[in-house]
Amino acid sequence: MAGTPTRTLLADVGEGEHISGPYAIINAQLGKTRTDKLYLRCLLSDRSGTAPGRMWSIDESTYNRLPAEGFVWVEGDAQAYQGEMQIIIQSIDPFDPNEEMIRELLPASKRNPEEMFADLRAIFDTLEHPAAKKLAQAFFDDQPLMAAFRTAPAAKVLHHAYLGGLLEHTLQLCSLADKMLPLYPNLNRDLILLGLLLHDMAKTRELKYDRAFDYSDRGLLVGHIVDGVILLREKAYQPGVDMPAEAIMVLEHIILSHHGVPEFGAAKVPATPEAIFVSNLDDLDAKTEMALVAARRDREDHADLRGKFTEKHWALNTRVYRPDPLQE
Repeated sequence: MAGTPTRTLLADVGEGEHISGPYAIINAQLGKTRTDKLYLRCLLSDRSGTAPGRMWSIDESTYNRLPAEGFVWVEGDAQAYQGEMQIIIQSIDPFDPNEEMIRELLPASKRNPEEMFADLRAIFDTLEHPAAKKLAQAFFDDQPLMAAFRTAPAAKVLHHAYLGGLLEHTLQLCSLADKMLPLYPNLNRDLILLGLLLHDMAKTRELKYDRAFDYSDRGLLVGHIVDGVILLREKAYQPGVDMPAEAIMVLEHIILSHHGVPEFGAAKVPATPEAIFVSNLDDLDAKTEMALVAARRDREDHADLRGKFTEKHWALNTRVYRPDPLQE
């Protein structure tokens, strides 16, 4: 392991290819086969994406040495299984990368964060209500918060789970709303755009992303939904913002309700037209992203992954049909 390691990016790994090198490990778990034999299941990741990892024979002492979320050195072979490429691990050891390598080992958006941020700012330059403009500017003027916003993933695992993912998800939602809202002229555009900007803003506090992706102590104890309301109040009640109290309450409701139902974490069920729009648009973008990632249509070899369906995707509650039937 001496020197600067070279390795194959996970997105470029082909059937039967041997890999050797450092990768991030996510959600490492010890399971048992039908013959009661211990095995390791995990996700491996680098800046190009993620792949399931399986080590079919492992002892508890080896497993106990591994980080549940961190970095490992892996020797293994790629194997296509039920529509995705998985890594069959022969050996695995903890690995401590330097700061330069960490950026290579964590998944990252393919889009430039500064360009995405400029596109987002351009949308918010079109807000109409003076107080809405001031509230948005109060957030954009918070340089440490905006630096975290440009860097954070949108989730630990589920959707847009890569550096820059929170900004990419927010920009996608605001771009969708910008195109859709002319069809719904009685919705308040300013409130919806502010709600979309703020609904996940506290994931900058909920998640840790300087090494492996994980939840912060604050994320586990408070969470981004409640913390989003706290962030909103920190900005909305600053001198000079002058946001009407009822508008602040409606924005709080959008944040508290954007997960839709209590079993998915919502503190309230969406109860305003704007909150219903935000919740459903957020769900649309998140689930579409999850389905596209599962289908792996961005891979040139996606047709060679042995199967038209993925394994059951627990967040989508289905197996995803991968091919585009009109695409050769």
